[in-house]
Amino acid sequence: MSRTEQILAGMESLRHSAPPDAMETIQDSIASIEASFDAKSTIQVGDAIPEFRLPNAVGKEMGRAELFSNGPVLIVFYRGEWCPFCNLALLGLQKHLGDFIAKGVTVVAISPELPNQSLTVVEKNKLKFQVLSDIGNQFARKLGLVWKQPETLRPLFEQLGFDLKTRNGDDSFEVPIPATLLVDRNGIVKNAYINPNYQKRLETEVALAWVDELGDDCI
Repeated sequence: MSRTEQILAGMESLRHSAPPDAMETIQDSIASIEASFDAKSTIQVGDAIPEFRLPNAVGKEMGRAELFSNGPVLIVFYRGEWCPFCNLALLGLQKHLGDFIAKGVTVVAISPELPNQSLTVVEKNKLKFQVLSDIGNQFARKLGLVWKQPETLRPLFEQLGFDLKTRNGDDSFEVPIPATLLVDRNGIVKNAYINPNYQKRLETEVALAWVDELGDDCI
């Protein structure tokens, strides 16, 4: 089953179990960001990734120098451990991690969650790649990837037990727009998938095809 099929199956299950007004609130929020999203305001293919230093799940800071020392990097922004769509995406990356490594690509996942929450993600999903904390969405903001969720979602988050204030260390209620960027060893974005509808994610096989298209000078 592809990730898209898994997500669709999960959404169908949610529709049957969640209160009707909850599903309407979720769909309204997605429609709102889709209507207001400006793709041109985000990082573009051909742009250089700005400098950054972010802590990993055990608090060690990492940046461009460390991550790009071995070649291209696949950067995946996700909303948090609480998001089932994100967990599916991370599991897909882990499943194919050996393929990325064989092609000389480093995989990195980034969310606004604090390092202790990132450690939970790593342990829960048995991830063998770096998971970094972009506290306050500072790095995502530089790339135009931050979404301030509508206040209508707060009661639903509370009902579901998603305490973003504790998880992220702030009460901004902001999350990154899920994005997948393939960046060459020189820090230049070669491919990008940025979709304001967080229910839609790039299939890992597509990311692997991107890698195959990189020229030798990019690897």
